[in-house]
Amino acid sequence: MPRKGAAKGGKTKETKASAEGDDKKKRRRKVCEFVFLQIVGAQSVVVRRTHIQARTDSYATYIYKVLKQVHPDTGISKKGMTIMDNFIHDIFERLAGESGRLARYNKRSTISSREVQTAVRLVLPGELAKHAVSEGTKAVTKYNAE
Repeated sequence: MPRKGAAKGGKTKETKASAEGDDKKKRRRKVCEFVFLQIVGAQSVVVRRTHIQARTDSYATYIYKVLKQVHPDTGISKKGMTIMDNFIHDIFERLAGESGRLARYNKRSTISSREVQTAVRLVLPGELAKHAVSEGTKAVTKYNAE
């Protein structure tokens, strides 16, 4: 038996209400539409249900581009990519948290490159921090030159 409000080829009431209110969000997200046959008595009715996928932010494309710059003939598995993506998310969270804490301690409402640089020195160990600071300084200089 079809759900209430699910006519032939129509959307359910829940999806209609959410689709009208979230037009801007809907444009940005991928929409999956599930079509299946539902047997009602002696008839089969086509029922369509839309499902808006949750947006998942990933660094996978950037990881892949950097991998190809460093090792053009090397690939990466899906599990390896997931590990790298989680690693980058973790480091980003640590640096953002430490930067925010530094800004709060100094009674500032904006995180500047100075707070980020100090956070990198505090969070990352030794030689890695030095390389990260030099690469960050180079990137900021290049950005300001344009």
